[in-house]
Amino acid sequence: MRKFWMFCAAAVLFPYVYTLAATGEINGISGSQGIAGDRQGGQEWARRVYLEEKGFVDGEEYLVGVVARQMPADFELEALKAQAVAARTFLYRQMGDREEIKESELNLEGMGETQMEQMWGSPRFLEYYEKVRKAVDETRGQVMVFEGQLVEPLFHRASTGRTREGDEAHPYLASAESGEDMEMDGYLTVVTWTAEQFAETVRQMPEGENVRAQQIPDTIQLIAKDSAGYVTQIQIGSHTFDGEAVRMALGLPSAAYTLEEYEGGVRAVCRGQGHGYGLSQYGAHMKAAGGMKAEEILGYYYKNIEIISQEE
Repeated sequence: MRKFWMFCAAAVLFPYVYTLAATGEINGISGSQGIAGDRQGGQEWARRVYLEEKGFVDGEEYLVGVVARQMPADFELEALKAQAVAARTFLYRQMGDREEIKESELNLEGMGETQMEQMWGSPRFLEYYEKVRKAVDETRGQVMVFEGQLVEPLFHRASTGRTREGDEAHPYLASAESGEDMEMDGYLTVVTWTAEQFAETVRQMPEGENVRAQQIPDTIQLIAKDSAGYVTQIQIGSHTFDGEAVRMALGLPSAAYTLEEYEGGVRAVCRGQGHGYGLSQYGAHMKAAGGMKAEEILGYYYKNIEIISQEE
C-alpha cells in the first residue's frame, strides 16, 4: 500500500501525471474575463484558481494550460478531451467543497500563452491552442467518479502494452491491454553504465552505500515484477530495493526495465514511459484515431467509473 501511494504522490513529476497549468492570460485577457467567460455571455464560473501574479482565474480557463502541458497537442482531439476530464477531476478533487483554491496548493506551475508558443512554435500556436481549448470546452464540467467519489485520475505517456493493476483502494485502476503503446516512438529506451558509474549511482540511494563496482553486475537480480512487467523488487549487492526507487535513481522513464551485463558494465532496456497506472496517453491517442470517443477511452482505462457533470 505504501509503495502504491508513493506512485500516486509522484504523479506530479512527469507527463505521467499532473503538470503545468495556465496563467489565465490568453490573447491579452486574464482572470474571470477570459475567453471561456466571454463565450458564455460573461458568465463567471464558481470554481476559480488564484494565481499569485494574476489574481483569480476561471477554473475552465485554467485547465487549458494544464491539458496543453500534460498531453501533446498533435494527439487526437478525443484523446485531449479524455485528458481534459482527467485534469478537471484532479482539480476538483483537490478543491473539495471549495469554490476557490490557490495554485500553490495544487503543486502546479503556471503555463500561459508565451510558454505555449515556445513549446509549440509560432506557426502552430493558434491551431494547437484552439484545439486544446476545444477539448476543455467540449467536456466542460465533466469529471470521473467511482461509487460517487471523484477518482484519482492517474495517467502516463505509454505503458508496456498493458497498464498496471491498482490496489484495493483504487479498484478503478484495473489492468487494461494497451498494445498500441508499443508503436510509440521512444517506447524502448536503452542506457548503459560502467560498473563504477552504476555503483556510484546506487550508492546515492538509501541503503545503497555499501554497493561496490566489484559487485556489478554479478549481484544484480530481479526479485519480483507485476503482471504488466514493472519491476517491484530488485537486488543489487546485498540489499533488495524497490523497483520504482531504482528507476528514479537511474533516471529511467519507467519501472519496466531489465538490467543486464554489457561490456563489463550494465545495460538497462526500458519499456514505456511513466508509472503505468490509469490512462495511457498514447493508447488514448491511438484509440481515438481508431474512432473511440473520449468517454469510451476513459471507460476503457478506468473501470466501472461514471462521467458526470459538475458544471455550475
